[in-house]
Amino acid sequence: MGKVAASIKIMPESPDIDLDDLQERLEQALPEGARINGFEREEVAFGLTALLPTVIVPDESGGTEAVEDAFDELDAVQSVEVENVGRL
Repeated sequence: MGKVAASIKIMPESPDIDLDDLQERLEQALPEGARINGFEREEVAFGLTALLPTVIVPDESGGTEAVEDAFDELDAVQSVEVENVGRL
């Protein structure tokens, strides 16, 4: 079984969200077998900054769905969108 790397765009609910704290909570929310291989930040508009973690998950049915669901359940997260997926 291989692994897949996915770039996921996390939009916080407001510009007032502590992005360092949100990064830690995203790492803690990961389902078993998934890991984060770094974060990037992207200025969106009006002081709002998106987090772009690269998540490594096993290449099996469901793919990034469990990770997306875990991230979406966190307070302070407005939306979760997979930007790019590729095999390692």
